[in-house]
Amino acid sequence: MKVQFTPSARNQFLSALAYIQRDKPSAAVDFRNKAETILRRLEVLPDSGRMIPEFPELPCREVIVSPYRFFYKVKDDIVWIIAVWHGVQLPKEPNP
Repeated sequence: MKVQFTPSARNQFLSALAYIQRDKPSAAVDFRNKAETILRRLEVLPDSGRMIPEFPELPCREVIVSPYRFFYKVKDDIVWIIAVWHGVQLPKEPNP
């Protein structure tokens, strides 16, 4: 399995990093490293994330890299990160 971001999810992730970096650059580095570790786990255990509580009927899952939620869908041999939301945001239905 390989983990890849959709263009919109990559923009959301980079925006989150930029936001964190403005206040504390070292926290942005820590967040990125933690996200990479957790997302890398999906290469081996793609079903390790939980179903999205707000949308249990969707074929998508999420992993939490506090305080952000990474929504993803597995298609063929790729784990697609489809959205990255701050935990306090009410997510819109992801477009798998």
